[in-house]
Amino acid sequence: MGEATTQAYTTWQDEQDRERLLNEQLPQVRYIARRIHERLPRHVSLDDLIHAGVLGLIDALSKYDQNKHVQFGSYAKFRIRGAILDSLRELDWSPRDLRRKARQLEDATTRLRLRLGRDPSEPELAAELGLDLRCLQSLLAELNGLEIGSFRIESARDGREEDLCEYIADDPEETPLLQCMRSEMKELLAKAIAELPERERQVLTLYYFEELTMKEVGVVLGVGESRVSQVHSMALVRLRARLSELQGPRSEAAGHSGM
Repeated sequence: MGEATTQAYTTWQDEQDRERLLNEQLPQVRYIARRIHERLPRHVSLDDLIHAGVLGLIDALSKYDQNKHVQFGSYAKFRIRGAILDSLRELDWSPRDLRRKARQLEDATTRLRLRLGRDPSEPELAAELGLDLRCLQSLLAELNGLEIGSFRIESARDGREEDLCEYIADDPEETPLLQCMRSEMKELLAKAIAELPERERQVLTLYYFEELTMKEVGVVLGVGESRVSQVHSMALVRLRARLSELQGPRSEAAGHSGM
């Protein structure tokens, strides 16, 4: 077989492998897009998220390095998710007023934790913010879409945002604790999660590690999907507040008042 023929055969094989990998991962694109879409306002198109995810999958395929001994599916999962989240950030679909309320809620959580020496309850948070409990829970439900970037915090090192999902195990055989031992941030994340109320830890475990949908989490825990949404948002507020505290005091926390 001549050199040109051999090269053409190899290219043909490569194209076949590429097509096979793309087809194998398309269900994962749709699954990740649906999980993100369930927490977004209705006007955000699922098809647009799937399209962004497919672009992320193609990008993953072009950058995948077999020599690093990482399964392509695991690598592609994070590229797909990242591409979808990037597309949402470009849309800037979340209202500024909602983002402001999210920061106020986080600051109130920090203030109360320092004052009480423990995580505040939802009624305590509502009182701190001058809201009744029902209004606070409605706000938490709204924030569930805003927190679509998941475990995003501001780094104490350089002020940039970090997505703490990068520190979560993608190997089902690897425990969160084992993963968290690999860096200071993982240790901080493990500490913050361990301090959460049991129900909030359950929601995070089922949603992020078991990868259930909000509806499925509700079935497991025997509560409605809307309550799962509220608990999820509260857990993320607590985590970011606690991680900021563990990384160092945030100067503006004490300066914010209620809503």
